[in-house]
Amino acid sequence: MDDELEFDRQGPVLVVGGYGTVGGEFARMAARSWPLLLTGRTIERGRTLAEEVGAALRTWDLADPKPFQARIRAVVGVVNDPDDRVLRAAVAGGVPYVDVTRWTARMQRAATVAAMLGPTAPVLFSSAWMGGVTSLVVAHLAAELGGADTVDISIRWDLNDRAGADSVEFMDRLGLDYEIVRDGRRQTVMPLSDVRKVCIGDSVTRVARIDTPEQFTLPLTLGTATAATRIGFSSAASTSALLAVKRLGFFRWGRGECFTPARRALLYSPGENGVARLRVDVAHAGRTYSATVTDPAGQAHLTAVGAMLGVHRILGTDGLPAPTGVAFPEQIPNPVRVRELLTAHGVELRVGHAPADDEAA
Repeated sequence: MDDELEFDRQGPVLVVGGYGTVGGEFARMAARSWPLLLTGRTIERGRTLAEEVGAALRTWDLADPKPFQARIRAVVGVVNDPDDRVLRAAVAGGVPYVDVTRWTARMQRAATVAAMLGPTAPVLFSSAWMGGVTSLVVAHLAAELGGADTVDISIRWDLNDRAGADSVEFMDRLGLDYEIVRDGRRQTVMPLSDVRKVCIGDSVTRVARIDTPEQFTLPLTLGTATAATRIGFSSAASTSALLAVKRLGFFRWGRGECFTPARRALLYSPGENGVARLRVDVAHAGRTYSATVTDPAGQAHLTAVGAMLGVHRILGTDGLPAPTGVAFPEQIPNPVRVRELLTAHGVELRVGHAPADDEAA
């Protein structure tokens, strides 16, 4: 028997991976709006959270072929769905679906799968950085400028922040070249290349290229001719060490599963009191606007905010019409509302002209 998800307008929102670090943040926010059904591999891990937020709790191990059945109003994926089980079940059952976990290649495949299945309910791939928040901010700036010819996203990863074990999974992609669009032409680049220093909030941060889904979607949805996302770390020493390891070729010869703990250990040292901060620059017709996004509750919280906005989007409960078929977060009907939507969850968005103190590094 296959997995069966059935749409029920009065049912709970199913959270797959519902009691991990991001899942817990999402559950605490979402429980104020909808009944919840939390799932994961080990039900004991979720009991305390389920009791805290008043959610139902069930086991759904995506690596276990045992079928899963539920009547739900929507499903949000906050854990990897490598075989598209959740996606296929949602589309087959006509259930609105949002995912915030896929890296670019998996999102491209999933979007193709969804399009071939012909969904009757919204399918939102909100896997851009921080649950699609970066793409929403790009859409907001593009609306102000009348377009988005060039997009530069700079992320400051706070090593003091709370983080789940899978939060540094992007480390596994640092040995793989990836495709970008630059000046309207597709080309392949190396991760951690094109290093530069960028002022993000009050901090100058050294950032380098990283593969993220918005670099694939923005040229398709907004007609962006150049899209780049870079990441740097709150510790300058950690950034330098990561770039040094890259120069030694570790991410090329150390790509196998046996090196996974070593790769992730380079960054995975979760703390308790970090701040999520990133910067988005959008240029169009000779003008450039810059936005700084700050979430004092941290990176997991900001990703959960992206997931929360995604669920409102697919249910049409954010005051905007729900999308039809496959969609991405920047395809929001009224981008001017992005500031309001983020502020409602304690996220600060400051918009102005781009600082003049950036430089190549």
